[in-house]
Amino acid sequence: MIKIDYFRLFSHYIDTRACLGAWVWYNIRMNNKTLTSKQSSFIDALVASHGSDQTDSTGGIWYSRQQLLETANSLGMKYPPAWIVQDQSRKTAERGTFYVPEAAGLVGLTAMSPQDMIEEAIDPAFHPATPAPRETAAVDMNSYALSMVSSSMVPSVMKDYVAWGHHKDIEKIIRSGINSNVYVTGLSGNGKTTMIEQVCAKLKREMFRVNITAQTDEDDLLGGFRLVNGETKFVYGPVVEAMQRGAVLLLDEVDLGLAPIMCLQPVLEGKGVFLKKTGEWITPAAGFVVLATANTKGEGSDDGMFMHTNIQNEAFLDRFAFTYDQAYASKAIEKKILIKKASKYGADDPGFIDNLVSWAEVTRKAFTEGAIEKVISTRRLEDAIKAFAMFGDRMKAVELVTARFDESTREAFTNLYTKVDADIEIEEDEPEFSLDRDSLRDAMDAGMDIRFDVAYSDKDSFRAKYPRAKWDSDMKIWYMEPADLIDISVNTPESFRDLDRHNPRIVSRRSKYNG
Repeated sequence: MIKIDYFRLFSHYIDTRACLGAWVWYNIRMNNKTLTSKQSSFIDALVASHGSDQTDSTGGIWYSRQQLLETANSLGMKYPPAWIVQDQSRKTAERGTFYVPEAAGLVGLTAMSPQDMIEEAIDPAFHPATPAPRETAAVDMNSYALSMVSSSMVPSVMKDYVAWGHHKDIEKIIRSGINSNVYVTGLSGNGKTTMIEQVCAKLKREMFRVNITAQTDEDDLLGGFRLVNGETKFVYGPVVEAMQRGAVLLLDEVDLGLAPIMCLQPVLEGKGVFLKKTGEWITPAAGFVVLATANTKGEGSDDGMFMHTNIQNEAFLDRFAFTYDQAYASKAIEKKILIKKASKYGADDPGFIDNLVSWAEVTRKAFTEGAIEKVISTRRLEDAIKAFAMFGDRMKAVELVTARFDESTREAFTNLYTKVDADIEIEEDEPEFSLDRDSLRDAMDAGMDIRFDVAYSDKDSFRAKYPRAKWDSDMKIWYMEPADLIDISVNTPESFRDLDRHNPRIVSRRSKYNG
């Protein structure tokens, strides 16, 4: 009986050396998880800096988060690579340490040629030739978590700002560097947000303002995955940015938020926050503090004045150390504010400013007593100054800033203003006036003048174009006499026609002086 050596026969036709080599190559590559060039470069740098002799009882090579961070920083990364710190299988029994089996030499093996791998697998005594050292350029290890903030977040200084109310307290709190959260509440338009902003501007402190809405969630606040240059990256949210930079975090209109903003609980405690999506623990830098503004004290709005505000979680509110209730500025302070605004917009009219602050005081008293349901805010007074600068008409400015209210409220506000401003002229059902010679002769016979709307910023050019135009300082109007207008229509007809855009209308000005 003939015995056949099947192994010899098989090996005669099959290159067993090549098969073994393929098996070795496959296993090494699979065990190495086919690292990218960037990941391989990180492992090389990690081993070069910290070696590979840190092992536990199982023989697994591990590194601390600090060692990973130092290596990442040396390669231009801000944080340790997520593919290590986010991999749950890499976490050791010791907190803050991670297994990195690639450091056992697999990275170096993948640099060997397939032939060298086969030789070493067959003959353990085989040592491949040492490759010539290669120059390694600085590796751009684009971190998995990105910051999209590239410029300073210090607010600009407002030259027309007036410090008042709780400004000094807020400044002391922020200047102290002590993490004590502040909740500032009060009616709308009384300068809550501006106060915090200008304190930061004065102290040159970065401020991240986040406007809270019912849709604001953890992704908006702490960060989430975004498409950046064609790649999906985790981008830090404004809360994390403020924490890392030791900045002031302003949660504006915080009482509009719903349950998702409870993710800020650990942030408000000042201890830091864990980013579940990246596996990072973010600790606030020195100086970080949270301030919030709201129109309510977190108890909702029963009267419907501040719709969509919510009753906030008591545990959330309890994490604010101090609460400030900001009322509207006093009459004297509000006057200072308006004087600066008027100077800024070129609308200086001390009488109008006095009337505005008196009007606001009257409306707020009426609001407190329940006579009206709305209130005139400081912001609305500033808007009246802007309107006066544009149109040069007190009553028009008042009408414009009250136009957003319902008809009954608007009428109540207008009537209150006319009682404050005794010089205001109420023109009801004013007839249309046609700027032609016949109408001008009729106005002249009736002893009337023609008034024009001229914006404060246009007064100089208007006077230059129409030298016969006059300003009535008591009535606060620009006017011309009919005879002068007839003369202009004859000598400069184009200039005469251009007067139509200034809304000409008759006014009984002379009767005020002639009885």
